[in-house]
Amino acid sequence: MRIALTYNLRVTDSEEEAEFDSPETIAGIERALSRAGHRVEPIDVTGPASVLVTRLEAFAPDMVFNLAEGHRGKTRRAFYPALFEELGLPSTGSDAYTLTVTLDKALTKKQLVGWGVPTPKGRFVTRASMRSGGLDELPFPVLVKPNFEGSSKGIGQDSVVEEPVALGGVLDEVLAKYPDGALVERYVPGTDVRVVVVEGLPALPPVEMIVDSSYARRFDVFDYKLANVDTRYVKRRAPALLPPAVHERVRQLTERTLSAFALRDVASLSFRVAADGEVWFLSTTAIPSFEPPGALCTATAAVGLDYDATVLSVLRSAAARHGLLPLLDTTRPRSPRARRTSLRVGLAFNMKRIDSGSGDDREAEYDAPETIQAITRAIESHGHVVVPLEATPEFPRVLMTSNVDVVFNVAEGMSGRSREAQVPSLCELRGIPYTGSDSATLSLCLDKALTKRLLVDVDTPAFQVLTTGREKLRPFKYPVIVKPNAEGTSKGITKKSVCDDEAALREVARELIERYGQPALVEEYVRGRELTVGLLGEKRPRVLPPMEVVFLTQGDRPVYDYECKQHWPEHVRYECPAHLTKDELRAVERACRTVFMTLGCRDVARVDLRLTPEGRVTIIEVNPLPGLTPDYSDLCLIANGAKIDYRTLIGEILSGAIKRWQTRQRVVERSDEFQPPPAVAEKDTSDASAAN
Repeated sequence: MRIALTYNLRVTDSEEEAEFDSPETIAGIERALSRAGHRVEPIDVTGPASVLVTRLEAFAPDMVFNLAEGHRGKTRRAFYPALFEELGLPSTGSDAYTLTVTLDKALTKKQLVGWGVPTPKGRFVTRASMRSGGLDELPFPVLVKPNFEGSSKGIGQDSVVEEPVALGGVLDEVLAKYPDGALVERYVPGTDVRVVVVEGLPALPPVEMIVDSSYARRFDVFDYKLANVDTRYVKRRAPALLPPAVHERVRQLTERTLSAFALRDVASLSFRVAADGEVWFLSTTAIPSFEPPGALCTATAAVGLDYDATVLSVLRSAAARHGLLPLLDTTRPRSPRARRTSLRVGLAFNMKRIDSGSGDDREAEYDAPETIQAITRAIESHGHVVVPLEATPEFPRVLMTSNVDVVFNVAEGMSGRSREAQVPSLCELRGIPYTGSDSATLSLCLDKALTKRLLVDVDTPAFQVLTTGREKLRPFKYPVIVKPNAEGTSKGITKKSVCDDEAALREVARELIERYGQPALVEEYVRGRELTVGLLGEKRPRVLPPMEVVFLTQGDRPVYDYECKQHWPEHVRYECPAHLTKDELRAVERACRTVFMTLGCRDVARVDLRLTPEGRVTIIEVNPLPGLTPDYSDLCLIANGAKIDYRTLIGEILSGAIKRWQTRQRVVERSDEFQPPPAVAEKDTSDASAAN
């Protein structure tokens, strides 16, 4: 079976990402499915939905194993199952309606009233409803929690309010962080019990959440710290030590809840057992965590199922529901698929044959054989056939005879101001979709001065282009930095590139003009933190976590120069994600997204910038054809910081070209479908007419 594993990857330990899955969890599920003989395609759904759709259409899965939580909004969990249904893709888990209702705690409580499931008395509160009063009618103490969040987000010891007078302040804090609304409900002290249900398995034993007695807390609340930070103080016991009557009551309420919401495949229900034995329903999770210490794995382990068996039980339940059980037998031959999933991908590159570390930078932007091999393996791992296409003068002939469907382009070109556009232009001439920005954007971005003239909506340093080095200079604020106008990889940039006066500026400019045969760019030097940001996607791209280049040498006027990049361990340290405030991060993301969209970038790009001590974002350069050397190139380091492995990074870049190929195929199919029939030649009756 071909299985797409969809998820939101947890990149940081922030509360915002508490519901997302760790790389270890995703790797564990992938291994479990792969060991059973299935072909698995892990897909992080973070980013534009168009990229997700493209990757799904290219992979053409038999089943989607869905763990995606979504990013924002009251219906975030429902978005992906609804999308899968629209695409006609079977998926694990509950449908979009159930995911919407169960994420809404207040709506869940209302629906369960009719099923005889007791829940603590509560009220849904927003900023607007707070003015109507009536909260003092609730039985205090009360518990205040975000209404549309899971994983105990927004819940702490301060969430328990003992007197009405303090309630307003707590609500203000919760609604400031979670403005969609809060649930205020009666606080019930007692024991937390989780009931996990996996369809197709016998009833699993309830799991008791036991908090170490040494852990200091005022109230019996399984809050955010216990659930996500101080997890070492929590033990899970299955089966829970409950009196028989209480155990039976939990079973009855579980069955009613499952019926009320039509939960499918797998779910986790949370109950509170009070000191008097009364059982109260608290919440339900239709996408429970597959993390090994969690309630799901604890419950299945109690009946003798290991991790792999737990994952496969969920898959089997979904396969049975969709009528796909025969596909679980990986030994059976599969019928041919109507949809084409394997493409011929041409890999366009320039091979590096000169050691750039020796100081000869003529081929510094080209790719080493190891990089070409890494990209090839990554593309092949997605099921495609790779055709190497070195961008030599023979490239036009080779491309014409290669019969490739798409081109994965990392070619820098041979020479000239538009060299990076040479391969894309030839692909456009042949009508072959390719990865990355089009020829116009690549030509534009290689010319640094021309790029800066277009970036009117973001800050860039004051600049001037010198073609001879003898031009009259504008009134710069020194120091300035001088660099070649149309080179990458920091070629031509050295420690002497930062100049304190006109004489030094002109000397460096003349040297660069003579050496590289092109104008020199002079910019005012910007003091601040050096950041570089990767972007993936199209139209409204996904902005990856910024990476900071922390200088270990060069004093108070550092430059990310050619020497730094060639021998980086001696000169710099990389920090990804960079340590930024929320305001700084928003400013950086906004500026980079603006640059990407203004210049018409596509699929992938990297933006270099300086963040000044005053918090101003200043754009330095834009690279729509960033390097892809594993564990070396800046974009790959950024991807590592975002927990995106190399294979996935290459797959995301490739997905844009595949989407354009699919669009082109549909156009061709439609033109064939509506092709008019051959014209029938009219009979020549001229001779007969003459005879008459």
